[in-house]
This record gives sequence, C-alpha cells and structure tokens, in this order.
Amino acid sequence: MIKRDKETKFIVVTGGVISGLGKGIAAASIGHLLSSRLKVIPMKLDGYLNTDPGTMNPIEHGEVFVLDDGGEVDMDFGHYERFLGVTCKFEWNLTMGKVFAEIREKERRGDYLGKTVQYIPHVVDLIKNKFFEVAKKENADIVVIEVGGTIGDIENELYVEAVRQLKKEAGEKNVMYVHLTYVPVPSGVNEQKSKPTQQSVNLLRQRGIQPDVIIARCKQYLDPSIRKKIATFCDVDEDAVISGVDVDDVYKIPLIFEKQGIAEKVHRKLGIYSPPNLRLWETLLNNLENLDKEITIAICGKYTKLEDSYASIIEALMHCSAHTKRKINIKWIETTEIEEGHKTVENALEGVDGVIVPGGFGSRGTEGKIDVIRYVRENNIPFLGICLGLQLAVVEYARSKCSLKGANSTEIDPATKYPVVDIMPEQKGIEKKGGTMRLGAYKALLKTGTLAYELYNSSIVWERHRHRYEVNPEYHPQLVENGLVISGASEDNRLAEFIEIKEHPYFIATQAHPELKSRLVEPAPLFFGLTKAAINYNSKKTAR
Repeated sequence: MIKRDKETKFIVVTGGVISGLGKGIAAASIGHLLSSRLKVIPMKLDGYLNTDPGTMNPIEHGEVFVLDDGGEVDMDFGHYERFLGVTCKFEWNLTMGKVFAEIREKERRGDYLGKTVQYIPHVVDLIKNKFFEVAKKENADIVVIEVGGTIGDIENELYVEAVRQLKKEAGEKNVMYVHLTYVPVPSGVNEQKSKPTQQSVNLLRQRGIQPDVIIARCKQYLDPSIRKKIATFCDVDEDAVISGVDVDDVYKIPLIFEKQGIAEKVHRKLGIYSPPNLRLWETLLNNLENLDKEITIAICGKYTKLEDSYASIIEALMHCSAHTKRKINIKWIETTEIEEGHKTVENALEGVDGVIVPGGFGSRGTEGKIDVIRYVRENNIPFLGICLGLQLAVVEYARSKCSLKGANSTEIDPATKYPVVDIMPEQKGIEKKGGTMRLGAYKALLKTGTLAYELYNSSIVWERHRHRYEVNPEYHPQLVENGLVISGASEDNRLAEFIEIKEHPYFIATQAHPELKSRLVEPAPLFFGLTKAAINYNSKKTAR
C-alpha cells in the first residue's frame, strides 16, 4: 500500500435505483462546500471496458470532456472543474478498461511472481492503490470518489469492494460514505415512496457498506415522515437524510445541501473544518434569478437530439448569462435539415441574435453548417465557430472569397481539388483513433490589434483541443490575402488556432474548445464576447 504524507480524508459517493440521478453533481457540490480551506480532489470510477469515452457516440454517452493533459473523460469532470475550480487529470478517472490493461501489463512483466491473478485481491488492490497514489501525488486533504453506475451493476462490483476495503486501509474516521438514491412520486398516487431507497441501501449494505449520509433525489423536499422512515429502515440519523430536490439550475445544489447541513455532517464525521464560502456563488445565482432581457443563440450541429452532447457549451452560455443578466434562449438547429432542403437557412435562423457552430466529426450536416456560416457572414450576425466550426468557416471563406470552387476538408471530401483543411502529414498512418488527434491544452500566440487579443487581453493563451484536421498551411497566404485574419497561431506559426473577419461585428472561430474551461465565476472569453455582441445585435434589431 502507498505510504501517505498526510492523513487524507475520503468521501465515497455511490448511487442506487436508477442511473442519471446526478452523482457527479452531488459529488462536485459536496466538494465545493469543503473547498474554502481544503484541497479537494475528485476521482471518477467508470465500469465500462473502453479505455476512455473518446470513441463513444455523443448521443449514447453525452459529451466527451477533454482535460489539459489530453485525457478524454466523462462529462462529470466538467462539473468537478466548474464546481471545484481545479484542473483535473486523466489519472483521476479510472475505467475498467484502464484497470484491466494495467493488470495484464503487470502480469506479463511478472509482477505477481507466478501467482494466479484474481479479482480479489489483485484488481481490487490496484484500484485502492490508485486512490492513495492520487491523494499523495496531489497532496490532497480530501479525495471525493464517485462510483459510476448503480449498486447491483456487475460493472462496478470491483469498485464497490475497493471502496469498502478503503475504510480499513485509511481508517474509519477518514472515510465517509454518501449514497444517492431515488424517491419517486408515482402518477395518481401523489405520495413520496421510500421503498426504492430502502432496497438500494439494502443492496449497498449487503456489500458491506453502511452509508453515513443518504441523498434522496425527489421532485420536492422530502416529507418529514418519509425522512424518518428512510432513517429508521436504513439505520442513519434523521438529519443525515438529505433532500436532493429537482432544480432548474444545478449551481443551486451546493446551497440546497448547505441549508440542510451536509457540510457540518462531513466536518463532524471526518474531523475537519472548512466552512463554505458561497457569497460570490449566491450573487451570480441571484443574477440568474433576475434576468433583465432575452437574447437567442443558435447552436447548429448534428447531435442536437441529445443536448448533453453540447453540455459544456450550454454551461458556458449560462455563465455568460449570470454576468450579463440576460436570459439566453438556445435555439437548436439540426443542420442536416438545411442540407437536405427541408428548411432554409433564413427560416432556421429567424429570431436569432448569435450563432455557434460547434465541434463534431464526419460529413453529415456539414454543407448545412457551411450554408449557416455563409448566411451569418453576409448578414453580420454574431458568430462563434468551435473546432469543426473554424474548419467549415475556412471552407466557406475559401469558396466564397478566394474563388476556390469546391474547396473542402479532406475529412468530408478526400478527393477535393482544394484541401483547405487537411490532416497533417505526421498524423497520417496512425491507426489508433486517439493517436491521430491533437488532445489537451496547447499554446497559441495571439496577434495584437485583433479581436482574439482584445477578448483574452493577452498575447498567449492555452486552450484545449480535440481534433485531427487543421487548416492547411499551404492555403494560409491565399486566405489572408483575401481578407481572412489568422489572429492566433501555434508557437511555430504553422497551425491556425484563431481566425476572424475584421469588417464583421463579431465573426471569430477557434480550433480549440474554449467551452471546456469556462466557469460560473469566469466565463470563457469567446463566449462572453459572443453574448455581448448578440446583446448589441438584438438592441439594434429592436430599435429598427
């Protein structure tokens, strides 16, 4: 077992009854309440056999969240970063794919000295070691461990056993178990039902874990009688049964938990003291409750059936809303409908004050996005392009302004005569999907006098990337000669990181994903700029 420099505390968050109850939000909220004086590090344990979610369909799994170090992780890490103000690391995410790969590697190296390698102790010990390795490496005061899935899932049984054993390894006074469960109100009955929670906790106790706190997700606050019933049958104190009430804004959850005294319970159980500091948080939430006027931002993509595919973009816009006191209505536009002629661009963008063309992969819907970009460029509608959005803005500009008819990305048309967007030579021939991508935070140098420089108020920025195609350097001179501004480039000046159009009120795109680093207390600059430009556009439109 790893020798520790300090007595790190561990908070384990498990879930029961159904998935999707919000364990990530609950874990992040508890961490937020404790982070005023203590260093809180989050970990997420995922049961799937993929190494990471990087190759999963966003419609199936939701957004892939990219970290500074290039790790592709579950979207819960977005909640961790936004709530805790930390920069997460790939090693803080365990998947069974990563765990089993390391076990096989250790076995082939002979680390097990010829022993029969088994789930217990070998796999479980490796998982526990990861907890202590992260705690020591980060010098963490508290590690919040979220166990993915629900109790009873075969995929997370080894994780559950590892966190059960954690209590013995770390000491009873250093481990706290929080169980998130569900209290339904069946239609026609209009009564909160505690039985699913009782059964879920019973499953947890069968695996040797007694929860210290139960968070019961419900449409309303728990009735006193239901709270008492849960406390009685689940063997917890009545004040340790917390209402995880439905809210219209997840940033309210820390305040709701604090009002019910969850921080005090953690302090008592773990022998720590870190009083919550919620003043700025409350001010911004108050702004969101008292929005003055409305604007509409269109998100033009192909994964719009599942809004989780663009979760960080939605969050970034909410952050801007809190700072501008403007309600931002999101209009979802499926660009395949434009591409296939079911809807015109003009009709699709009716009533819109700003447009975002987000990242994505593949050719479906791209011509529809190009039509949208052409329309907003010609009609001076504020525009922000992200990753693929930048690439398609370059394609549109090459076709319209550089007389390169049929210009395209080789991802979309491998035989295009004018490959203005192409995969870089050094990336060709790599077979592993993740290996072909630029992943993680990269340095960009911004030109003074540009919109990008003004928005960031800096000549150097680090933004996160997730892509394999780039603006082809061979076409940079022709694009610039015809008025496109490459306002930010890689350190060697070879790769276009930001582009913009000077005569347009707000037309900017980046090869990066700035939404990933946006925070409630500090919105992403490009989104904040788009929001202010959209407010200005709306004011002028209203004044006509």
